[in-house]
Amino acid sequence: MSEKTTVGELVAAFLEQCGVRITFGVISIHNMPILDAIGRRGKIRYVGARGEAGAVNMADGLARVSGGLGVAFTSTGTAAGNAAGAMVEALTAGTALLHITGQIETDYLDRGFACIYEAPDQLSMLRSISKAAYRVRSIETAFPTIREAVRVALTAPSGPVSVEIPIDIQAALVDWPADLAAPHVSPLTHDSARVAQLADALASKKRPLLWLGGGTRRARAAVERLVALGFGVVTSVQGRGVLPEDHPATLGAFNVHPAVESFYRTCDALVVVGSRLRGNETLKYKLALPQPLFRVDADALADNR
Repeated sequence: MSEKTTVGELVAAFLEQCGVRITFGVISIHNMPILDAIGRRGKIRYVGARGEAGAVNMADGLARVSGGLGVAFTSTGTAAGNAAGAMVEALTAGTALLHITGQIETDYLDRGFACIYEAPDQLSMLRSISKAAYRVRSIETAFPTIREAVRVALTAPSGPVSVEIPIDIQAALVDWPADLAAPHVSPLTHDSARVAQLADALASKKRPLLWLGGGTRRARAAVERLVALGFGVVTSVQGRGVLPEDHPATLGAFNVHPAVESFYRTCDALVVVGSRLRGNETLKYKLALPQPLFRVDADALADNR
């Protein structure tokens, strides 16, 4: 390996270290240095999409199914804007996703020169649709910025993160870093005292329920143990499939019917895991849920299964 490479190849090599094997996007003059590197290295499959929204949707779907990091590439300006709706979907679902968008040359950024594909204050737009959004402002900060973006995307509560990389920086030469490894993502740990308190509170319950949200995707083994102890299960839309929907202990999702609400009255406790109890799933927050109601951190549950 030579001592120097382009920022584009460095990004491609780093994504390989993160376990990324498939990426999605739309090719543009503002992302070619990275995509060319992916093609030359031959370790990551690049899937071209007909539109930026489709690219992000595909990356979102892959991340949800695989449990890994989804990656999507777009161009700047209109192209980055086209990804907005799909980014909001990923944000709502808590999907660990890296959105890399090109950007115009650094010499022209934010100067109002009407450079091709420039969009005013694009970074603010990306911040509004992402868990976090960053702009690479120099060659030296390109790798640390991408690495931090991946760490933030994977850290609970996970979500999509956008990174702007100006085209001149993508093509610039940079030293290979001494450490190209994926970032360390600190798992959440449970509070033993709170777990014991919750166990004591539930020990006397006869008809307890679990409400599973999207945050429980990695917690299936823990859910199955609780079901074996006698818990029933309902889910949000995002929590569908954590426990197979043909399992006799689950009612699945879309539980806003009068008959289900009547059933809730017969239950004496509800443990909500990995869900925000959104308005569309709770009759605009008026659904009569079993009491008492406990909230549990799904990521802590998953990391301690």
